[in-house]
Amino acid sequence: MRFVFRQGLNAVKKLSIVDDAFLRIESRRQPFHIGMLMLFEPGMDTPVNFIEKLVQKLKSSTEASEPFNRQLVTKRGIQYWKEDTDFDITQQFAHISLPKPGRIRELLEFVSRVHSSHLDRAYPLWRLYLIEGLEDGRFAVFLKFHHSMMDGVAGLRVMVNAMSGDIRESENLPAFWQSRVDKSEAHRLPSLKPFAVNLKSLRSLPKQSFQFIKPLYRDVNRSILDYLKSNPNAVFFGQAPRSIFNQKVSASRRYAAQSYSTARMRAIAQRLDATLNDVVLALCGSALRIYLKDRNELPDTPLVAAIPVSIREQGDNSLNNEVAFTLTHLGTHIADPVRRLQSIKNCMDYNKKNLRELSPGQTLASAVMKLVPGAVNAVLGLKPDNALASICISHVPGPREALYWQGARLSGLYPVSLVTDTGAVNITIISRHDYVDFGIIACSKTVPSMQRLIDYLEDGLIELEQALLPPSVDGFSAELHDPERSLVTGKVERKDVCFEEITD
Repeated sequence: MRFVFRQGLNAVKKLSIVDDAFLRIESRRQPFHIGMLMLFEPGMDTPVNFIEKLVQKLKSSTEASEPFNRQLVTKRGIQYWKEDTDFDITQQFAHISLPKPGRIRELLEFVSRVHSSHLDRAYPLWRLYLIEGLEDGRFAVFLKFHHSMMDGVAGLRVMVNAMSGDIRESENLPAFWQSRVDKSEAHRLPSLKPFAVNLKSLRSLPKQSFQFIKPLYRDVNRSILDYLKSNPNAVFFGQAPRSIFNQKVSASRRYAAQSYSTARMRAIAQRLDATLNDVVLALCGSALRIYLKDRNELPDTPLVAAIPVSIREQGDNSLNNEVAFTLTHLGTHIADPVRRLQSIKNCMDYNKKNLRELSPGQTLASAVMKLVPGAVNAVLGLKPDNALASICISHVPGPREALYWQGARLSGLYPVSLVTDTGAVNITIISRHDYVDFGIIACSKTVPSMQRLIDYLEDGLIELEQALLPPSVDGFSAELHDPERSLVTGKVERKDVCFEEITD
């Protein structure tokens, strides 16, 4: 039960166990904030002083809605949220201009730098940057917020709620920090089912212990038996081969991002009766395989990805963290790209079948029980060559329509996650109606030249297209070779690539 007391006129809420943990395990090397980089394209008739007026509007937005008005307080060692009655927008909002020539390189270097720094706990745990000076005329918004404040799904919902499918309506919408989550806006983001479950069902555990335990036991027992029978689809925490990604991290970060047309990925998925998510995981597996192979550090057994699963019930507009994990191997031991994708699809189908048979609380409990072997190994070091997981890969469904903010069209929605010891790289993806946006964050010292993963993602996509799609497929040749539609200069010109390579 959430503890609430009154301090003057302000309600003070005790943090949940998960939210509290994100604050307590934070360290100098491991900040626990996440973020979003958004790219916007002004219209053809946008006035020359558009940014100036937008900055004035944002600076005059001196009130904040939940959760942007939350301030952290501590009483007898226990942490609470209370409303910040002395909200100061100058501490939360900054307007900056990129140094010339204003390439995407400068933008990503800026994001890498500010994402490395901690949020000041004396103020609400978020900060927003309006970034101008891009050479192509676009501007960017970078919002970072502490993971204890809300999870990525909730953060995406808040940001999308501040936009509109109508360009004129968007001009009158409030600032991001004044946006209120409204159930009527739920249609903008697709359902998270079949993975969506609800933590509240855990409250019924004492009354339904037998009904709760029996399916859970069946699921875990089946997974153990499948694992002992060498079923490649049965994956546990602690099974991953240790790699360069499973080292201690520094405080330095490097961020890279890129977009691909949704149509390209769906064309591949349809050939194998796979999902868009299967293709996304296959591209990640391909990129990680090439990266490690180039360094002569590719393990003989496949890397294992921990995949966050939203346990937020559909229609639940709460902002607390509600997440569990499932696991899949990434087929990095398989050279053939089609076989690799099929192998990942089989593993994900196995996971989805098991999850659909469980109730909400059982899903969470199953994930915890499958964590035990890896946790024991991490403490005792029984298998020093194994890690809990190789990498965290999160895929969040984004808006299914073109959106506008303050009269400018949203042209990119790139998540910025966090890295931790033994998890030195993190890949987060948002799939929109027309593009799939990848955001990769890594420790720049532990994972050198991590930006090469961007090129390797593209290589993996082309490899699958060449293996599965004939050259005559509509759009395939044009997207790869039409220079007039390219969004990048200085590289092989492709319509869907929006970020150029950064070199160390």
